[in-house]
Amino acid sequence: MITGARRALPLDLGGLRVAISAAARGIGRVMADSFAACGARVFICDIDEKALAEAGHPGVRADAGQRAEIEAFMAAALDHLGGLDVLVNNAGIAGPTKRVEEVLPEELEETLRIDLESYFHCARLAIPALREAGGGAIINLSSAAGRFGFPLRAPYAAAKWGVIGFTKTIAIELGPDGIRANALLPGLVDGARIRAVIRAKAQAAGISENEQTERAVVATSLRTFVTEQDIANMALYLASPFGATISGQAIAIDGDMQTLI
Repeated sequence: MITGARRALPLDLGGLRVAISAAARGIGRVMADSFAACGARVFICDIDEKALAEAGHPGVRADAGQRAEIEAFMAAALDHLGGLDVLVNNAGIAGPTKRVEEVLPEELEETLRIDLESYFHCARLAIPALREAGGGAIINLSSAAGRFGFPLRAPYAAAKWGVIGFTKTIAIELGPDGIRANALLPGLVDGARIRAVIRAKAQAAGISENEQTERAVVATSLRTFVTEQDIANMALYLASPFGATISGQAIAIDGDMQTLI
């Protein structure tokens, strides 16, 4: 198993203008911190006002499930940054852990609004600014659930598969403008969110959390969780000149995951 703390890539991204949704906690917060540490100017949003204040980055409160609030976030980001070079669509919820026939319509709709539709709305508002900047990068957070079936997590998997289709489509549309679009597919990212998912799936399967954790980890070649920093580092790379010819890709960061349990 891979152990030890990972650090942000030592890249010079000075002057890069970056907007990141849902970035006051978790992967988004580590991304915001990492871009800022590399010299980028960052603007974020989050639904959690307390976490937003603690994050220490310029930003606004916004619910990614509400189109008007996402539009307000993008307007504020473009105004504060004076344009845009990178958009990171990071908003996401786990959605219900149930069989398809047990999922309530409103649970499906909420998951799709936050995990997929918010990406569409952020991107459509970012594209004119990216085009005006002469090009840039859109980085969308998908998931290992965007390439495998995921029992008991149909709304989440549907959204994350949709993110990949959306990403590949806009990569083709925007390539002539020098705008690159890629999707990141995290696997088991250590932290509170995956622990909650493991707890829910263990309860649904009638097994212990430890047993569910072992079932999940053994499905990766490296027998490991990945870290939020691992995901952030790939975003930094794709936003940098080193990622200048990478577009339309669904990039797995998951310790070589073979299946989802």
